[in-house]
Amino acid sequence: MSIPSNIAEGKGRASERDFAEFLNYARGSVYEVQTQLKIARRLDYLSANTANAMDHQAAEVGRVLNGLIRVIQGMTRREGEPEDALCPETRKPEA
Repeated sequence: MSIPSNIAEGKGRASERDFAEFLNYARGSVYEVQTQLKIARRLDYLSANTANAMDHQAAEVGRVLNGLIRVIQGMTRREGEPEDALCPETRKPEA
């Protein structure tokens, strides 16, 4: 529920920059789902096959989100602005 909800909320915001931010939240939700799948597997709520299949589906959603984030960031990047300026978690630490 969180992944599509974040996408929808971001699309409803005023700018593409805000949309990109909410796409990043959705990507974080993919990681949450993958963590929950691992826990469900350890607790034996899911078979290994089911957990693996669902994890692969979640990973594919993550790849699609990554592509969409790159496109939206490319649309909103100002000339001369560093590529990672819109996605703080991908910034390299300063020396």
